[in-house]
Amino acid sequence: MTMIDLGPAARRMVDLVSGVPDGRLDGATPCPSYTLGDLLDHVGGLTLAFTAAASKSEGEIGTQGPSGDATRLGDDWRTRIPDDLTALAEVWRDSEAWSGMTRVGGIDLPGEIAGLVALDELVIHGWDIARASDQPYDCDSATLEACRGFVEQFSAPGQEADREGLFGPVVHVPDDAPLLDRVIGLSGRDPRWSPARGGEYS
Repeated sequence: MTMIDLGPAARRMVDLVSGVPDGRLDGATPCPSYTLGDLLDHVGGLTLAFTAAASKSEGEIGTQGPSGDATRLGDDWRTRIPDDLTALAEVWRDSEAWSGMTRVGGIDLPGEIAGLVALDELVIHGWDIARASDQPYDCDSATLEACRGFVEQFSAPGQEADREGLFGPVVHVPDDAPLLDRVIGLSGRDPRWSPARGGEYS
C-alpha cells in the first residue's frame, strides 16, 4: 500500500475554485458535455463521494454516479466546495483510507485505487477548470508521477474499452513535452485546449 498526500492537489483546486470569475460559469471546458458551472458541480460531488469512500461510509452517496449540473451549485459554492476539498485531503491522510475495500460511484474498489482515482480527478479537473477560467496551473512532480502511473494503465493500445467512462481517446503528445502535458494527453485532452481555440500536437 502506497499512501499519497492529496493535500497539494486539493489546495490547488481550492485556489482555482475561488478564482473562477462569476461571468464564466456558462463557458466551455475541455469536457465537451460540461460547462464550467457543470464542472464545478461535478468537482463538488466527487469531493463528497471520495471523502465518504476514504472513511468507508455507507449510504446513498457511495452509489451515486458522477454529477455535473450547474443548477445544483447553490449560492455557497465558493466556500462550500473549498471547505469540502480541505476535508477530503485530511481524511485521505489516514492509512485506513488506503486499506481494505470501499465504494464510490456505485463501484467497489480497493482503498488504494480509490485514493489514486481521487488524486487523478483533482489533478485533471484542476487543469480543466484552470483552462476554462483562464487561470495558471502547475502541479508538483510527485503528484504528476502518481497520476501518470495511474492513467498509463488504461492507455496502451487495445485498452479502449477499459477507458470507457473514465477517459477520452489518448491525445498523442511528444515524448519531450512537459510531464503535465503528457499526463493531460493520456487523459484524453489536448494540452493546447483553450475556450477560444483548440490545437493539437503534430
